[in-house]
Amino acid sequence: MQALKTIKSILFLFIFSLFSTLTAQNFSYQQFENDPMHVRIYTLDNGMKVYMSVNKDEPRIQTLIAVKTGSKNDPDDATGLAHYLEHMVFKGTDKIASADWPTEKALLQRISDLYEQHRAAKSQEKKDAIYKQIDSLSFIAAKYAIPNEYDKMVSSIGATGTNAYTSMERTVYINNIPSNELEKWAKLESERFSQLVLRLFHTELEAVFEEFNRGQDNDMSRLWDGLFTAAFPRHPYGTHTTIGKGFDLKNPSMVKIHEFFDNYYVPNNMALCMAGDFNPDEAIQVINKYFGQLQQKKVVPKKIKKEKKMKKPVLKEIWGQQAPSVVIAWRMPGFNTTDSRTMDLVNEMLNNGKAGLMDIDLVQNQKVLNAWAYAYRLHDYSLFIMSGSPREGQSLEEVRDLLVAEIDKLKKGAFEPWLINASTNDLKYQQMVQLEDNNARAGMMVDAYILDAPWQDYISEIDANGKLTKNDIITFSNKYFTNNFVTMYKRQGENKDKLLLEKPHITPLEVNRDRQSDFAKSFYAMQSAPLIPEFLDYKTAIKHYPLNSGIEFNYIK
Repeated sequence: MQALKTIKSILFLFIFSLFSTLTAQNFSYQQFENDPMHVRIYTLDNGMKVYMSVNKDEPRIQTLIAVKTGSKNDPDDATGLAHYLEHMVFKGTDKIASADWPTEKALLQRISDLYEQHRAAKSQEKKDAIYKQIDSLSFIAAKYAIPNEYDKMVSSIGATGTNAYTSMERTVYINNIPSNELEKWAKLESERFSQLVLRLFHTELEAVFEEFNRGQDNDMSRLWDGLFTAAFPRHPYGTHTTIGKGFDLKNPSMVKIHEFFDNYYVPNNMALCMAGDFNPDEAIQVINKYFGQLQQKKVVPKKIKKEKKMKKPVLKEIWGQQAPSVVIAWRMPGFNTTDSRTMDLVNEMLNNGKAGLMDIDLVQNQKVLNAWAYAYRLHDYSLFIMSGSPREGQSLEEVRDLLVAEIDKLKKGAFEPWLINASTNDLKYQQMVQLEDNNARAGMMVDAYILDAPWQDYISEIDANGKLTKNDIITFSNKYFTNNFVTMYKRQGENKDKLLLEKPHITPLEVNRDRQSDFAKSFYAMQSAPLIPEFLDYKTAIKHYPLNSGIEFNYIK
């Protein structure tokens, strides 16, 4: 009887152990047939999406953490906020980069209050007086900060390409890490997205001012901003710029930045996209261990105005010292529409660098100095853009007419049907080349997440476009390439609209870069698994196939 109890106990422990193992490893995921990247899509309990694609070309992992927010979501009275916030996420939390958090926290609150007073002040004299207090308190608060502690930690694990970017609908944080450092990376990244601390705020503001001023001297940047302003007079694509308006940058609000972070930087509004050398079953355990602790919150969406139909062409011009050019753009539907997808094929038919209509008619025949087209697909709306640069003595109006004439060929069907098939094959080739690069793989996953594109639809777009006929292209072209376009002339001359921001005075800060937070100490103490080299076995890696001629054909798939 005792023996039977013992056997039952052992069996129970075995079953319990097996069940625990299966439960720990059994994360459900989506995966689709005919996916060249073999992507797995997980959803953590807190709503965070995790996209994984294995590529074992080298023992590294490209990681992109995408937040579904950008300048489109900026408050109308605080443009540039999303971009400025991107800078501040590198500054640490209450655990990272602070030598005395209680003292620093109190000082940062006082600085935040002063910024609200500065923002509300009516006279410049009053603003200047408040800013002096901000500068003075910031000097004191900096003594409790540990600058660049995040950068030191992420560099210590061998990360490369550490960076971030903000655009209209996304903010993305970038790291390429060794395969054996996934856990340390996850511990560090999950901590920095758990909380926002706006330390060393006014020194980073100086860096943003510099970015703004560089944009004022960049004709292409001004041309791009002007194009979207003209194409989207109501929607934030046009009413906001990613860098922000000068007035808003000079009157920042730490309160509004915290509100923005609390609303959008939540796991159910974020995706972790990773491509490289890892075991997905093991990696998802690590990701869940750290990122699964982030708290889910309801995201309050910004109310977005819809655009009215364009009834006539819009003409704008800017002046600058760089070479002249002309840009034409037609407003198109948003990403998740069949017509938006068709844009990619039309773009390839016009401009693929070799045999597109524009390539042959305009560039190779030297009718213009250069010309290109671009299908810029966004979530709410898209733009189909064409651009050209004039030859010596050629007017911008002449270049515009030549570009429009290429569109007229599409509308009239003045192209050979084989161009559709050739363009589709070229798109497939471009995608195949992209799949060799882990950064491109991760970027494609970010695109699908940000644009709310079901992965199966996203990866099958090229095949779907390959089924389009000549009549489909003609119908599309006549439907969308009407008088609803914007023309931007970039003329050569003095830029009279330049508005440079004067950088504020900043008292040189006294910081101690040699200190370490308790978090950093525990981080450096973590042990990393050794990288196990994989040696190529030529006997199994190289396949052999005898040809009828007797010659042996050797290949690697």
